[in-house]
Parts: sequence; structure tokens; C-alpha cells
Amino acid sequence: MLAYILRRIALMVPTIFGIMLITFAIVQFAPGGPVERVLAQLQGQNDAGLSRVTGGAGDLGGAGMAARTGGEANSRYRGAQGLDPAFIAKLEKQFGFDKPAPERFAKMLWDYLRFDFGNSYFRDVSVLQLIRERLPVSISLGLWMTLISYAISIPLGIRKAVREGSRFDLWTSGVVIVGYAVPSFLFGILLIILLAGGSFVQIFPIRGLTSEGFESLSLWGKVVDYAWHMTLPLTALVLGAFATSTLLTKNSFLDEIRKQYVLTARMKGLSERRVLYGHVFRNAMLIVVAGFPGAFISAFFTGSLLIETIFSLDGLGLLSFTAIVGRDYPIVFATLYIFSLLGLAVNLLSDLIYTWIDPRIDFSNRAT
Repeated sequence: MLAYILRRIALMVPTIFGIMLITFAIVQFAPGGPVERVLAQLQGQNDAGLSRVTGGAGDLGGAGMAARTGGEANSRYRGAQGLDPAFIAKLEKQFGFDKPAPERFAKMLWDYLRFDFGNSYFRDVSVLQLIRERLPVSISLGLWMTLISYAISIPLGIRKAVREGSRFDLWTSGVVIVGYAVPSFLFGILLIILLAGGSFVQIFPIRGLTSEGFESLSLWGKVVDYAWHMTLPLTALVLGAFATSTLLTKNSFLDEIRKQYVLTARMKGLSERRVLYGHVFRNAMLIVVAGFPGAFISAFFTGSLLIETIFSLDGLGLLSFTAIVGRDYPIVFATLYIFSLLGLAVNLLSDLIYTWIDPRIDFSNRAT
């Protein structure tokens, strides 16, 4: 097993390298980079935000405004007509584009190996600090959504397997199909319309994880306020996520119930409850429990993006999305690097959980 773990860890290196290389190459051909964004603002699209975007560098702003009247056009960037090429060169140096792409990629990998992600292009703060500030929001959504989803789907899946073909199985299958088919963000919009003042009543808030004055509340008051803010986002996420784990639980139990050892246990006179929870449960739950880390990571990275946007929750999903739209490449690459590392580590953890739950599974004989 140790050899297998070391082999999997060694394979993470080329995997991470490939992910970062492909993403870096795509970014090189993507239009509208950070330099073009500043140039667009210089051309009058957003003059008010120029000092913030250039990090308060007044010499760049002044040089750019002065260069509007007689500078030569720089055809490399859209919006560079009439600006001094020297000013364009200063912008390229500020964003690190004055070096060749291979050199920039190599430097980025070296920095990331030391978890040095640099500073945001358009915010005067380090990328690591931005990620650290938004991590609790995404962890809250991902963890609670996974726990609640499993708490609903496991009992429901077991009951559906035991009562397969009954009226209960049929109508709950309709609920599961709706939950599987409708995206969670549509549930979120519906909940806002119904319960957050959209068109009917306003019971729950639609912004943030806590209220103003949260720090002055008692411990119980903080718990209630936190739960009050989390109700709608978590409901939308759970409604869109429990379907898959419910069907997985049901199918796993059905597969185990039909095996010979279950028939043998029944022939020995064991009660149905003893057969179900004493023999079937552990074998059927193997794939469900082992998939818990993967389900959490999936909810943590992808499931909450639109929910964070809809409910104004400042988490990692929203941070990554705004960074992509705003071409804030340090944030884009840093979050991708962290997500990829965690995803690979969770895949390995899932394999180890398989072996812990069922010692008969042995990954050490696998080639990869």
C-alpha cells in the first residue's frame, strides 16, 4: 500500500504540470488581457477606476493621459491607438508580460511550489490573503451541503431499495428526478422569489452569511443568525445534489440484496432488519461512504459558484469567477492550482477509505 501511495503522489506532479501548462497556453491566446483592460479604461470606458487598477501608480496614469495626444499606436493591443509605446511597455512590465511566455511559466511554477501566489493585479492585496478570507464561506457551503445531502439521501435510498416498486418508491422517484434535472441555481431563484421578498414574503435574507452587528450577539444568537442566512443557499444546494447520492444508495442496496449471502442469511432465520443492517449495510455503503470526500470537493469547488453569486456570498467560487471575467490571472492560476492539488489528494483519500472500509480491496497490485 505504501508503494501505491508513493506512486500516486508521484503521478500528481505531471498531472499538475499538465493542467497548469494547458491553462497557461489557453490564457496566452485569450483576448482582453489585463493590459487591454487598463487601456480600455484609459480610452474612457472606466476612467474612475484607473488609479485602483494600476495600483495607484500615478506616473503610469499621467504618462498614459499625456500620451493620448501624439503617441504612436501600438497594434498589439486593442485600444492602444494614440498611446505612447513606452507607456505600454510600463504596463507590460507591471503585469509581468515583458518576459517571454516560457520564462513566465517557469517562474510561476517555481513560485507555486513554494505557495507564493503573488498579488492580485487589480487589488492591493496578496492572492493568498484573498483565498484565506473567502475559504470559510466555501467550506461552510460545501461541508453542510454534503452532510445534509447524505443525511437525507442515505435513509431515503435504503427505504426505496427495501420498498422497490411500491407507491413510496414511485413518488419519491419523481422528487429525485426533479432534483436531478433542475439546476440548484434555479431552486435558489425560486426560493428568493417565494421566501426572500422577491414577490411574496420576506422571511430569509439574501445577502451574506451574517447580519450587521454579528460580533455583538451571544453564542446562541450567532448560531441562529448563521443558520438563518444559510437556510436558502443550503436548501437550493441540497435540492440539486441529493438525487445522485439517493440513486447511488438505492442501487447499491439493491445490488447487495440480490446476492447469495443475503438469501443464505434469510434461510438461517435472521430477521429482515438484522439481514439489512447487519450484513447488507456495510457492503452496500462502501461506495457511498468512500465517495464522501469527492462529493464534498465537488460541492466545494463547483456546486456553489452560482449560489454564491445569487445570494451574494463572497466565497472562492465567486472569487474565481470574477477573476476570470476581470482577467486577474494571479487569482485564476492560484485557485486552479489549489483546486487541482486538493482534487488529486481527495481522489487518493477516497481509495484509502475504500481499503479501510473493506480490507479485501487492495490497490497495491494496481499498475497505476
